[in-house]
Amino acid sequence: MLRRGIERRATYPPCPFHRRHALTQRSANPPAVGRPDVIAQAHARSLELGLRASEMPDFHPLRRPALRELVDRNQSLYTHALPVMETLHAQIVDTQSMVLLTDNHGVILHSLGDSDFVEKANRVALCPGVSWAEADRGTNAIGTALVDGQPTVVHAGEHFLHANRILTCSCAPIADPFGRTIGALDVSGDTRGFHKHTLALVRMSAQMIENHLFSNQFVDAIRVHFHARAEFIGTLFEGLAAFAPDGTFLSANRSALFQFGQPLAELQRQPFDALFGIAFSRVLQQITRAPGETILLTLPSGVRVVARGEHTAPRYVGPAESLDTSRAPLPGGARQTPRPAEPAPLATLETLDTGDAQVAAILRRVAKLRGRDIPILVLGKTGTGKEWLARAIHHDSPRRAAPFVALNCASLPDTLIEAELFGYEDGAFTGAKKRGSVGKIVQADGGTLFLDEIGDMPLAQQVRLMRVLQERTVVPLGATRAIPVDLRIVCATHRNLRAMIEDGTFREDLYYRINGLVVTLPALRERTDLHALVTRMLALQPDGERLPRRVSAEVLERFAQCRWPGNLRQLANVLRTASIMAEGAQQIELDDLPDDFLQDCVDAAAEQSVQSPLARAGSGVDDEARAAAQTQGQGQQPPSGKMEAWQASLIAQTLERLDGNVSAAARELGLARNTVYRYLRRGGTTH
Repeated sequence: MLRRGIERRATYPPCPFHRRHALTQRSANPPAVGRPDVIAQAHARSLELGLRASEMPDFHPLRRPALRELVDRNQSLYTHALPVMETLHAQIVDTQSMVLLTDNHGVILHSLGDSDFVEKANRVALCPGVSWAEADRGTNAIGTALVDGQPTVVHAGEHFLHANRILTCSCAPIADPFGRTIGALDVSGDTRGFHKHTLALVRMSAQMIENHLFSNQFVDAIRVHFHARAEFIGTLFEGLAAFAPDGTFLSANRSALFQFGQPLAELQRQPFDALFGIAFSRVLQQITRAPGETILLTLPSGVRVVARGEHTAPRYVGPAESLDTSRAPLPGGARQTPRPAEPAPLATLETLDTGDAQVAAILRRVAKLRGRDIPILVLGKTGTGKEWLARAIHHDSPRRAAPFVALNCASLPDTLIEAELFGYEDGAFTGAKKRGSVGKIVQADGGTLFLDEIGDMPLAQQVRLMRVLQERTVVPLGATRAIPVDLRIVCATHRNLRAMIEDGTFREDLYYRINGLVVTLPALRERTDLHALVTRMLALQPDGERLPRRVSAEVLERFAQCRWPGNLRQLANVLRTASIMAEGAQQIELDDLPDDFLQDCVDAAAEQSVQSPLARAGSGVDDEARAAAQTQGQGQQPPSGKMEAWQASLIAQTLERLDGNVSAAARELGLARNTVYRYLRRGGTTH
């Protein structure tokens, strides 16, 4: 170990650990976070590098001049990380742990720790100037996270070196505004203080640093803050995209990349209107005319997002500011709750009845439970209006004056759902806010709790929820006293819960607790009230804008041809975009519709032209029948067996011919991409 310390000092500068880092990178095969072989692969790399588990820690950190030079080289990272580290340390104080910042090779640049833990950390050389790359320390959270490029937890005996097994470490890489890893943020502490929520807190802090770096990099650019939910604008979870004054795409943060569903290199080849469904000039006008106001934009996926454009210098988080992500600082100003683009329309059972017989029957059944706290389970595909129905149920009940609290179980990582739903006491886990936090269940006391995508709730939380529903009490994390609650529960999912019960991924006892009444919302293409829905949605547009309140006959005819895979959500997005394009006109014309939507309609019309008479007979024809009709139109004969086997064979052949390109296969077959993905997920069968 002494030899390695001398070698490190001798080779620095210019790059003290480049050779070992490169070797580690060459030997790495980055796995996905959470796979059981992450630690095993890291140990294999440690052995390959010639390390021995019994080696003692290297007590030869960089000398002060060399460390100072290394910090200078990472000045931007260092400057933007310090206030976040101080905030993070304030959150974990008195937990026998410390916060560490490293460069992209795993050399510690700065540390903040509890005085009672610093001595223990020094015994394993957990201090500035020391390399914690895998090549020097073997398997550890810092080195392994940098190799894998993923947030990592290494707990106790999972460390390669025996000396480091007194630690539990949670680390997240930090990327610059162009996606390049430039460092890592880590919380290391005594193994007895381990809690699974620590990694989530570290990830959030790393993302905060990335957002600060992003704002600083593009201080002179036009920045667009966006998210599908208005309340997330101005929080840590918002998407950030930067554009040059001429509309050229510059970069986007992690949240934006996730929402776009495309890599950075692909986004850099697309114009602004292709990314947000609106001309760049309109956004510039909005920023100039009403700075700080939000607008509605449409992503390439058809998802509508609330957005705020800005062209002002950023303000960074100070050391005293909290990591409370529900009220995180706005990059351009003080903390505030963002004002939505428009007030949410009041949903009642009456307003949801727009003439479709299936929907009317559902509303009549639900209305019979008015005033009775029978749980309701709403089924239906994504975008069919499940939350609208839940809000209407709440509004038309005696609980209407109490809170309506919604939680999307698919929008939070597993490690945060428990704290978000059940709440926690002060000090319940590393990173818990002072004074604790009431959960969604307590917030909904007296009112209605809406659990969207209940099928995505982890099994452990299903057990706790079951106990709440049985006992009508909730015990927050870290608490000993049960809190009584009085609430009505409405759940929703697009999943097949019965199939999940058979697979062991959803609890049967919980299923029978939440399905007092089960209703299934129809897909938009199966409804007969399209014209009424269009009229209703246009009528809800803000009065202050000169937007049309009707569509032309040609547009309505084109709407009738569409498959509407995104259902009501897609319809709302198309109408909003078209309304903006037709601003000042009396009605929406074909030219106002988004190009990609018009192409989908053309594809749907072409598909219908080759369908068999049987397939054309009903408006509710499903994708499987369409695939069969398409093959007949191409002169192919179905193989023997059932329709689904025929479709599976056709999809497999098409995917093979198109080198696995799902989008191209879906277009050629006239199917929704979800159908092709469902085929792939289920191992080659569509059912």
